[in-house]
Amino acid sequence: MGPAELTRLIKEESRRLGFDAVGVATAGEIGERQLRRWLQSRFHGRMAYMERHFEKRVDPRALVPGARSVVSLALNYTHPYRLPYGEPERAAISRYASGDDYHEVVRERCKRLFDYVQGLVPEVRGRYYVDTGPVLDKAWGQRAGIGWIGKHTNLLAKRRLGSWFFLGELILDLELEPDAPAADHCGSCTRCIEACPTDAIVAPYVLDSRRCISYLTIELREDIPEQFRPGMDNLVFGCDVCQDVCPWNRKAEEGREKALAPRAENRAPRLDELAGLTPEEFSRRFRRSAVKRTKWRGLMRNVAVALGNSGEPSSVPALAGLLEVDDPMVRRHAAWGLWRLATPEAIRLLEERRQVEPDEPTRDEIGRLLARREAM
Repeated sequence: MGPAELTRLIKEESRRLGFDAVGVATAGEIGERQLRRWLQSRFHGRMAYMERHFEKRVDPRALVPGARSVVSLALNYTHPYRLPYGEPERAAISRYASGDDYHEVVRERCKRLFDYVQGLVPEVRGRYYVDTGPVLDKAWGQRAGIGWIGKHTNLLAKRRLGSWFFLGELILDLELEPDAPAADHCGSCTRCIEACPTDAIVAPYVLDSRRCISYLTIELREDIPEQFRPGMDNLVFGCDVCQDVCPWNRKAEEGREKALAPRAENRAPRLDELAGLTPEEFSRRFRRSAVKRTKWRGLMRNVAVALGNSGEPSSVPALAGLLEVDDPMVRRHAAWGLWRLATPEAIRLLEERRQVEPDEPTRDEIGRLLARREAM
């Protein structure tokens, strides 16, 4: 079977499996200069895994010896619902995480496609990935013609998808017919750069993850730098702002995969409801959900910030509850939330907590916040 026929069959099967776009690129070096410059700028923050396996990340032939082709696959996840921006009592969860965990959904389809390829060519060697290995998935998506990397650094497809899709890859030692790389259609538009709440897009096509709300609410495992907390507003897991303002996303069609549709409890949950979750309740509620990646303490930290940003005195009881949990990082963020609300009750709670707080860094933080309040 020749490369053209094999490519045709793989693309047909990928569409039968429900993928919304598929493209092929010739395996080889990719993105080495850009990745090295990004890492040297420390824009990856605490994501140390981005520094590991550098050679594999920039050349799939180091992952699959003899690799000749990369099949890039896209699955639409968008569904028409409005995130609760401007609703201070509600939490905003990024659309991609509102349904089932995409790793499981996309990985299962990639496996079925790989099994299909093995049925066509039993001796094939290869691997498949869904955001789970050292693969520059967006770079491969562009080279395979699925879309271009926009100024917000997300992959953008001109028709039907916008940037609302997940990516998976098959790396194969088969010769396939490559597609033409996608051209850039961002033009002079800078809406994503202007809309970013924390100025994380430091230049067109360059993201400083350390400032990005998605990084701050998911990847960062320690205290969120105070300078970025106000910009987080009510975003407790991820951020869609740069995608919401992108003109190409207005043309995106609704996804067909029901498993990726938003769960009712994830559309606009109440912040006080989330703040009351125990670790066990968190595990049950977010089972098979991408939200579990931030873990209970990460979500409580994020919720504390959102409650502080709400400006609502009614948020004080929920923050008071978080001020009593066992985790000192959560308590520090709850203290900040109370300080930000600055009601008499909130300040009283902080003063009382300082007297009994067993963790020295947290006690010092509460003292610092109270001193700032007195100086205002």
